[in-house]
Amino acid sequence: MTVELLPRYTPMLAKSSSKLPKKIDEYAFEVKWDGIRALSYITNGNIQIVSRNGFDITFRYPEIHALGQKLKKQSVILDGELTAFDEAGQPSFALLQHRMNLEKSALIKKTADVIPVTYIIFDLLQLNDQSLINHSYQSRRFELDKLELAGRAWSTPSYHTERAADFLEASRKLRLEGIILKRLNSLYLPGKRSDDWLKVKNFHRQEFIICGWTPGEGNRTGTIGALLLGYYDVIPEAASARATPQKLLYAGSCGTGFTTKTLKQLQELLQPLSIPKHPFASDPKKAGASFVQPLVVAEISFAEWTPAHTLRHPSFLGLRTDKDASYVIREQ
Repeated sequence: MTVELLPRYTPMLAKSSSKLPKKIDEYAFEVKWDGIRALSYITNGNIQIVSRNGFDITFRYPEIHALGQKLKKQSVILDGELTAFDEAGQPSFALLQHRMNLEKSALIKKTADVIPVTYIIFDLLQLNDQSLINHSYQSRRFELDKLELAGRAWSTPSYHTERAADFLEASRKLRLEGIILKRLNSLYLPGKRSDDWLKVKNFHRQEFIICGWTPGEGNRTGTIGALLLGYYDVIPEAASARATPQKLLYAGSCGTGFTTKTLKQLQELLQPLSIPKHPFASDPKKAGASFVQPLVVAEISFAEWTPAHTLRHPSFLGLRTDKDASYVIREQ
Protein backbone atom coordinates (compact mmCIF):
# COMPACT_ATOMS: atom_id res chain seq x y z
CA MET A 1 0.00 0.00 0.00
CA THR A 2 1.12 3.58 -0.70
CA VAL A 3 0.31 6.57 1.49
CA GLU A 4 -2.11 7.83 -1.16
CA LEU A 5 -4.32 4.76 -0.60
CA LEU A 6 -4.79 5.38 3.12
CA PRO A 7 -8.20 6.83 4.11
CA ARG A 8 -8.32 10.63 4.08
CA TYR A 9 -9.49 12.71 7.03
CA THR A 10 -9.74 16.34 8.07
CA PRO A 11 -8.80 17.15 11.67
CA MET A 12 -11.38 17.19 14.45
CA LEU A 13 -11.66 20.66 16.00
CA ALA A 14 -12.25 21.97 19.51
CA LYS A 15 -14.80 24.50 20.67
CA SER A 16 -13.62 27.53 22.62
CA SER A 17 -14.50 27.79 26.29
CA SER A 18 -13.77 30.57 28.76
CA LYS A 19 -13.54 28.13 31.68
CA LEU A 20 -13.06 24.49 32.60
CA PRO A 21 -16.13 22.23 32.23
CA LYS A 22 -18.13 21.34 35.34
CA LYS A 23 -17.78 17.58 34.80
CA ILE A 24 -14.00 17.81 34.61
CA ASP A 25 -13.55 14.16 35.61
CA GLU A 26 -14.95 13.19 32.19
CA TYR A 27 -12.03 14.86 30.41
CA ALA A 28 -8.35 14.39 29.74
CA PHE A 29 -6.29 17.51 29.12
CA GLU A 30 -3.04 18.46 27.44
CA VAL A 31 -1.11 21.54 26.32
CA LYS A 32 -2.49 23.54 23.41
CA TRP A 33 0.55 23.86 21.18
CA ASP A 34 1.12 27.04 19.19
CA GLY A 35 1.74 25.69 15.71
CA ILE A 36 -0.03 24.36 12.64
CA ARG A 37 -2.23 21.28 12.63
CA ALA A 38 -1.11 18.38 10.45
CA LEU A 39 -2.18 14.82 9.77
CA SER A 40 0.55 12.33 8.87
CA TYR A 41 -0.13 9.32 6.67
CA ILE A 42 2.54 6.64 7.05
CA THR A 43 2.98 3.26 5.38
CA ASN A 44 5.89 1.15 4.12
CA GLY A 45 8.36 3.65 5.56
CA ASN A 46 6.90 6.57 3.60
CA ILE A 47 5.22 9.63 5.09
CA GLN A 48 2.84 12.26 3.76
CA ILE A 49 2.15 15.34 5.89
CA VAL A 50 -1.11 17.14 5.12
CA SER A 51 -2.24 20.52 6.48
CA ARG A 52 -5.64 21.21 7.97
CA ASN A 53 -6.88 22.60 4.66
CA GLY A 54 -5.72 19.55 2.72
CA PHE A 55 -2.40 20.65 1.22
CA ASP A 56 0.54 18.27 1.00
CA ILE A 57 3.31 19.97 3.01
CA THR A 58 5.64 16.97 3.33
CA PHE A 59 8.44 18.68 1.40
CA ARG A 60 8.52 21.64 3.80
CA TYR A 61 9.45 19.58 6.86
CA PRO A 62 12.30 17.21 5.93
CA GLU A 63 13.22 16.65 9.59
CA ILE A 64 9.92 14.78 10.06
CA HIS A 65 10.48 12.35 7.16
CA ALA A 66 12.42 9.89 9.34
CA LEU A 67 9.22 9.25 11.29
CA GLY A 68 8.14 7.15 8.32
CA GLN A 69 11.16 4.89 8.73
CA LYS A 70 10.52 4.66 12.47
CA LEU A 71 7.11 3.15 11.64
CA LYS A 72 8.14 1.27 8.50
CA LYS A 73 6.52 -1.98 9.65
CA GLN A 74 3.14 -0.34 10.23
CA SER A 75 0.53 1.78 8.51
CA VAL A 76 -0.75 4.63 10.66
CA ILE A 77 -2.54 7.96 10.46
CA LEU A 78 -1.40 10.44 13.12
CA ASP A 79 -2.82 13.77 14.22
CA GLY A 80 -0.58 16.44 15.67
CA GLU A 81 0.84 19.95 15.59
CA LEU A 82 3.97 21.19 13.82
CA THR A 83 5.68 23.50 16.29
CA ALA A 84 8.87 25.58 16.39
CA PHE A 85 10.52 26.35 19.71
CA ASP A 86 12.63 29.37 20.61
CA GLU A 87 15.90 29.32 22.57
CA ALA A 88 13.99 29.31 25.85
CA GLY A 89 12.05 26.23 24.80
CA GLN A 90 8.81 28.17 24.24
CA PRO A 91 6.56 27.40 21.25
CA SER A 92 6.97 30.27 18.78
CA PHE A 93 4.47 30.87 16.00
CA ALA A 94 6.67 33.77 14.86
CA LEU A 95 9.56 31.37 14.21
CA LEU A 96 7.26 28.89 12.49
CA GLN A 97 6.29 31.63 10.03
CA HIS A 98 9.80 31.35 8.58
CA ARG A 99 9.10 27.70 7.66
CA MET A 100 5.46 27.69 6.62
CA ASN A 101 5.61 29.09 3.09
CA LEU A 102 9.02 28.04 1.76
CA GLU A 103 9.04 26.38 -1.66
CA LYS A 104 12.67 25.88 -2.74
CA SER A 105 14.32 22.73 -1.39
CA ALA A 106 17.72 24.36 -0.77
CA LEU A 107 16.17 27.16 1.29
CA ILE A 108 13.96 24.69 3.15
CA LYS A 109 16.99 22.62 4.16
CA LYS A 110 19.01 25.69 5.15
CA THR A 111 16.18 27.14 7.24
CA ALA A 112 15.41 23.77 8.86
CA ASP A 113 18.97 23.70 10.21
CA VAL A 114 18.38 27.05 11.93
CA ILE A 115 14.69 26.73 12.85
CA PRO A 116 13.92 23.04 13.38
CA VAL A 117 10.31 21.95 13.74
CA THR A 118 8.93 19.31 16.10
CA TYR A 119 5.85 17.25 15.32
CA ILE A 120 3.80 17.04 18.52
CA ILE A 121 1.66 13.90 18.15
CA PHE A 122 -1.58 13.63 20.12
CA ASP A 123 -3.92 11.23 18.31
CA LEU A 124 -3.99 8.02 16.29
CA LEU A 125 -6.73 7.64 13.65
CA GLN A 126 -5.68 4.38 12.05
CA LEU A 127 -3.43 1.48 13.01
CA ASN A 128 -2.64 -0.91 10.17
CA ASP A 129 -5.98 -2.07 8.72
CA GLN A 130 -8.08 -0.82 11.63
CA SER A 131 -9.72 2.59 11.73
CA LEU A 132 -9.74 4.01 15.26
CA ILE A 133 -11.97 7.05 14.74
CA ASN A 134 -14.93 5.22 16.31
CA HIS A 135 -12.86 4.24 19.34
CA SER A 136 -12.76 6.40 22.46
CA TYR A 137 -10.08 9.02 22.93
CA GLN A 138 -8.69 7.02 25.84
CA SER A 139 -8.34 3.84 23.78
CA ARG A 140 -6.80 5.75 20.85
CA ARG A 141 -4.24 7.27 23.20
CA PHE A 142 -3.50 3.85 24.67
CA GLU A 143 -2.64 2.54 21.20
CA LEU A 144 -0.68 5.70 20.35
CA ASP A 145 1.44 5.46 23.50
CA LYS A 146 2.33 1.86 22.66
CA LEU A 147 4.02 3.12 19.48
CA GLU A 148 6.59 4.97 21.66
CA LEU A 149 6.97 7.87 19.24
CA ALA A 150 9.76 9.98 20.67
CA GLY A 151 12.56 11.27 18.46
CA ARG A 152 14.69 14.27 17.63
CA ALA A 153 11.90 15.87 15.58
CA TRP A 154 8.74 14.35 17.05
CA SER A 155 7.27 13.57 20.44
CA THR A 156 4.08 12.31 22.09
CA PRO A 157 3.51 14.34 25.26
CA SER A 158 1.46 12.74 28.00
CA TYR A 159 -2.12 13.68 28.68
CA HIS A 160 -3.45 14.27 32.20
CA THR A 161 -6.67 13.55 34.08
CA GLU A 162 -6.12 15.18 37.47
CA ARG A 163 -5.76 18.76 38.78
CA ALA A 164 -6.95 20.51 35.62
CA ALA A 165 -7.10 23.93 37.28
CA ASP A 166 -3.46 23.62 38.39
CA PHE A 167 -2.48 22.46 34.90
CA LEU A 168 -4.19 25.47 33.33
CA GLU A 169 -2.53 27.84 35.79
CA ALA A 170 0.88 26.27 35.11
CA SER A 171 0.36 26.76 31.37
CA ARG A 172 -0.49 30.43 32.02
CA LYS A 173 2.67 30.97 34.09
CA LEU A 174 4.72 29.37 31.33
CA ARG A 175 3.12 31.76 28.80
CA LEU A 176 1.69 28.84 26.82
CA GLU A 177 -1.36 29.39 24.63
CA GLY A 178 -3.65 27.32 26.85
CA ILE A 179 -4.92 23.76 27.19
CA ILE A 180 -7.13 21.35 25.25
CA LEU A 181 -9.64 19.17 27.09
CA LYS A 182 -10.89 15.97 25.45
CA ARG A 183 -13.74 13.87 26.74
CA LEU A 184 -12.29 10.47 27.61
CA ASN A 185 -15.03 8.57 25.78
CA SER A 186 -15.14 10.90 22.75
CA LEU A 187 -14.97 9.51 19.25
CA TYR A 188 -12.87 11.22 16.58
CA LEU A 189 -15.20 13.33 14.43
CA PRO A 190 -13.28 14.35 11.28
CA GLY A 191 -13.83 17.96 10.30
CA LYS A 192 -16.28 18.59 13.15
CA ARG A 193 -16.00 21.20 15.89
CA SER A 194 -17.41 19.39 18.91
CA ASP A 195 -17.77 20.22 22.60
CA ASP A 196 -16.26 16.78 23.23
CA TRP A 197 -13.05 18.78 22.73
CA LEU A 198 -12.69 22.17 24.41
CA LYS A 199 -9.89 24.72 24.23
CA VAL A 200 -9.30 27.10 27.11
CA LYS A 201 -6.89 29.85 26.13
CA ASN A 202 -4.73 31.97 28.38
CA PHE A 203 -4.76 34.85 25.91
CA HIS A 204 -7.31 36.11 23.41
CA ARG A 205 -6.19 35.13 19.94
CA GLN A 206 -7.77 33.56 16.89
CA GLU A 207 -7.79 33.65 13.11
CA PHE A 208 -9.41 36.48 11.16
CA ILE A 209 -9.82 37.14 7.45
CA ILE A 210 -7.95 40.06 5.91
CA CYS A 211 -10.59 41.99 3.97
CA GLY A 212 -8.68 45.17 3.15
CA TRP A 213 -6.37 47.82 4.52
CA THR A 214 -6.11 51.52 5.21
CA PRO A 215 -3.07 53.49 3.98
CA GLY A 216 -0.19 54.20 6.31
CA GLU A 217 1.00 57.58 7.52
CA GLY A 218 4.36 58.92 8.68
CA ASN A 219 7.03 56.25 8.33
CA ARG A 220 4.40 53.94 6.84
CA THR A 221 3.44 56.30 4.03
CA GLY A 222 3.03 54.33 0.81
CA THR A 223 2.35 51.04 2.53
CA ILE A 224 -0.27 49.41 4.77
CA GLY A 225 -1.35 51.33 7.86
CA ALA A 226 -3.85 48.85 9.27
CA LEU A 227 -5.53 45.66 8.14
CA LEU A 228 -9.33 45.45 8.03
CA LEU A 229 -10.39 42.18 9.60
CA GLY A 230 -13.50 40.03 9.30
CA TYR A 231 -15.05 36.70 10.20
CA TYR A 232 -18.09 34.72 9.08
CA ASP A 233 -21.20 34.36 11.20
CA VAL A 234 -21.35 30.57 10.61
CA ILE A 235 -19.36 27.85 8.84
CA PRO A 236 -20.42 26.85 5.28
CA GLU A 237 -22.33 23.75 6.40
CA ALA A 238 -24.45 25.79 8.82
CA ALA A 239 -25.16 28.34 6.10
CA SER A 240 -26.32 25.55 3.78
CA ALA A 241 -28.54 24.11 6.51
CA ARG A 242 -30.30 27.46 7.03
CA ALA A 243 -30.44 28.03 3.24
CA THR A 244 -28.91 31.51 3.43
CA PRO A 245 -25.35 32.57 2.56
CA GLN A 246 -22.65 33.20 5.12
CA LYS A 247 -22.39 36.78 6.37
CA LEU A 248 -18.94 38.35 6.52
CA LEU A 249 -18.81 40.53 9.63
CA TYR A 250 -16.39 43.36 10.35
CA ALA A 251 -14.07 42.77 13.33
CA GLY A 252 -12.14 46.04 13.32
CA SER A 253 -8.71 47.15 12.14
CA CYS A 254 -5.26 46.00 13.22
CA GLY A 255 -2.29 48.34 12.89
CA THR A 256 0.36 46.78 15.16
CA GLY A 257 2.57 43.71 15.21
CA PHE A 258 4.15 44.26 11.79
CA THR A 259 7.78 44.43 10.75
CA THR A 260 8.83 46.37 7.66
CA LYS A 261 9.41 43.04 5.91
CA THR A 262 5.96 41.78 6.90
CA LEU A 263 4.27 44.93 5.57
CA LYS A 264 6.02 44.50 2.23
CA GLN A 265 5.01 40.83 2.03
CA LEU A 266 1.40 41.66 2.90
CA GLN A 267 1.23 44.36 0.25
CA GLU A 268 2.58 41.99 -2.40
CA LEU A 269 0.12 39.30 -1.31
CA LEU A 270 -2.97 41.51 -1.12
CA GLN A 271 -2.62 43.80 -4.14
CA PRO A 272 -3.57 41.09 -6.71
CA LEU A 273 -6.72 40.36 -4.66
CA SER A 274 -8.03 43.93 -4.91
CA ILE A 275 -11.80 44.44 -5.35
CA PRO A 276 -13.71 47.71 -5.88
CA LYS A 277 -16.21 47.35 -3.01
CA HIS A 278 -16.06 46.13 0.58
CA PRO A 279 -16.95 42.41 1.04
CA PHE A 280 -18.73 42.79 4.41
CA ALA A 281 -22.42 42.29 5.12
CA SER A 282 -22.52 45.92 6.31
CA ASP A 283 -20.41 48.89 5.25
CA PRO A 284 -17.53 49.38 7.74
CA LYS A 285 -17.38 53.06 6.72
CA LYS A 286 -13.63 53.21 6.27
CA ALA A 287 -12.80 56.22 4.10
CA GLY A 288 -9.79 55.73 1.84
CA ALA A 289 -9.62 51.98 2.47
CA SER A 290 -8.66 49.41 -0.15
CA PHE A 291 -10.57 46.13 -0.13
CA VAL A 292 -9.57 42.60 -1.14
CA GLN A 293 -11.19 39.24 -1.74
CA PRO A 294 -11.68 37.61 1.70
CA LEU A 295 -9.22 34.77 1.16
CA VAL A 296 -6.16 35.46 3.33
CA VAL A 297 -6.22 34.39 6.99
CA ALA A 298 -4.17 36.00 9.76
CA GLU A 299 -3.58 35.09 13.40
CA ILE A 300 -4.45 38.02 15.67
CA SER A 301 -4.06 38.56 19.41
CA PHE A 302 -6.34 41.05 21.18
CA ALA A 303 -7.39 42.28 24.62
CA GLU A 304 -11.13 41.66 24.30
CA TRP A 305 -14.24 42.08 22.17
CA THR A 306 -15.88 45.50 22.49
CA PRO A 307 -19.66 45.98 22.89
CA ALA A 308 -19.64 46.95 19.19
CA HIS A 309 -18.30 43.47 18.34
CA THR A 310 -14.88 44.68 17.22
CA LEU A 311 -11.45 43.89 18.63
CA ARG A 312 -9.77 45.97 21.32
CA HIS A 313 -5.96 46.36 20.96
CA PRO A 314 -5.46 43.77 18.19
CA SER A 315 -1.94 42.79 17.15
CA PHE A 316 -0.82 40.86 14.07
CA LEU A 317 0.95 37.56 14.83
CA GLY A 318 1.31 36.03 11.38
CA LEU A 319 -0.43 34.51 8.37
CA ARG A 320 -2.30 31.19 8.53
CA THR A 321 -1.86 29.56 5.14
CA ASP A 322 -3.12 26.32 6.70
CA LYS A 323 -6.61 27.75 7.34
CA ASP A 324 -9.56 27.98 4.93
CA ALA A 325 -11.04 31.48 5.17
CA SER A 326 -14.61 30.20 4.77
CA TYR A 327 -14.31 28.45 8.16
CA VAL A 328 -13.12 31.49 10.12
CA ILE A 329 -15.82 32.35 12.68
CA ARG A 330 -15.85 34.13 16.03
CA GLU A 331 -14.58 31.71 18.66
CA GLN A 332 -15.83 33.48 21.80
